Amino acid sequence: MAKNVFYAQSGGVTAVINATACGVIETARKSRKIGKVLAGRNGILGAFREELVDTSQESPSAIAALRHTPSGAFGSCRYKLKSIEENEAEYMRLLDVFRAHDIGYFFYNGGGDSQDTAHKVSQLSTDLGYPLTCIGIPKTVDNDLPLTDTCPGFGSVAKYVAVSTMEAGLDVASMAESSTKIFVLEVMGRHAGWIAAAGGLARDSANAPPHVILFPEIAFDKAMFLAKVKATVDRVGYCVVVASEGAQYADGTFLADAGASDAFGHTQLGGVAPALVEIIKGAHGYKCHWSVADYLQRAARHIASATDVAQAYAVGEAAVRFALEGRNAVMPVIRRRSSSPYRWDIDEAPLNKVANVEKKMPRSFITRDGFGITSKAKEYLAPLIMGEDYPPYRDGLPKYVRLKNQLVRKKLPPFEPS
Repeated sequence: MAKNVFYAQSGGVTAVINATACGVIETARKSRKIGKVLAGRNGILGAFREELVDTSQESPSAIAALRHTPSGAFGSCRYKLKSIEENEAEYMRLLDVFRAHDIGYFFYNGGGDSQDTAHKVSQLSTDLGYPLTCIGIPKTVDNDLPLTDTCPGFGSVAKYVAVSTMEAGLDVASMAESSTKIFVLEVMGRHAGWIAAAGGLARDSANAPPHVILFPEIAFDKAMFLAKVKATVDRVGYCVVVASEGAQYADGTFLADAGASDAFGHTQLGGVAPALVEIIKGAHGYKCHWSVADYLQRAARHIASATDVAQAYAVGEAAVRFALEGRNAVMPVIRRRSSSPYRWDIDEAPLNKVANVEKKMPRSFITRDGFGITSKAKEYLAPLIMGEDYPPYRDGLPKYVRLKNQLVRKKLPPFEPS
């Protein structure tokens, strides 16, 4: 008997997470073993609330258009699923919804915390005797999932940050003689500096920007930083800094601790760029400008990496294939075969080895002074931003799809997760 799929997007969305959804839905539609793909509205919350999008109501062309549409087509969420011992009611609710809608496959598309959710849900079949095949699907702009060469979403952010660093650097260079001498670009990355490192791809000569990169992995030393900035201005005439939002002092205090936490207990960050500007202005008096890439970096589908798009689709396709082959509690991962030329394929990793594990930048990827990337880092990063996969345009703007997102009829009493 064909069983239905529950698919959901979780955590911060990316320029290519919908390409993964496209891979899941198009592949599932080809199998007689799968009925409908029911997408959770706003992630796992859609399962709890029985808000399930019937993707069979969408045309093949609309589903195909997901491949070039950014953000999360079905909505996402940040929700920490507790253990079954801590909140049995939530697990029983999942079982009720899965039974009511004949769901036999669970695909959860997200980062480290989302893979923790996928792992916990995968235990339903073992602990509660419900037949469920659970596959985690990787996604994170932070590139910090273990056991995979890269994470879908990262390559496109890396391309955006590298291009933005190059373009802003040209702007500052043209104005530096009589105006702005410092530009600070703040990028995402709480504990891992992969995105900040990508800015280093713009540096194609000794004096080209970025001149300083700040990584969470390297403790911030104010005196060394100020000396590096001044030496750069003295030598080049200006200085471009790419700073990870997770830049921190030796004691672990973030430069940009906003004093709040998110749903997963992570420190809310924001404001490292203006903080650095104040430090620089106070010490050297330079005219400074700063910018926060924020949502722009992860939503920029117009400049997505073709490599990233292909990999995002591939992990969605592989998730369905793994499920149909009877694999359970695993996540498709990208395996690098060679860097030059770049070759990759899809492998698998057990969810219990992925959940709640952060992959940080290796020290060998960071220059000795802690302010740049090495040739080894460039060898790793460069293939991930390769190729352009432009969306179609209409009236000068990208033509993105908005799905109907028609919900199936509810069969159960209301439920709100605690």
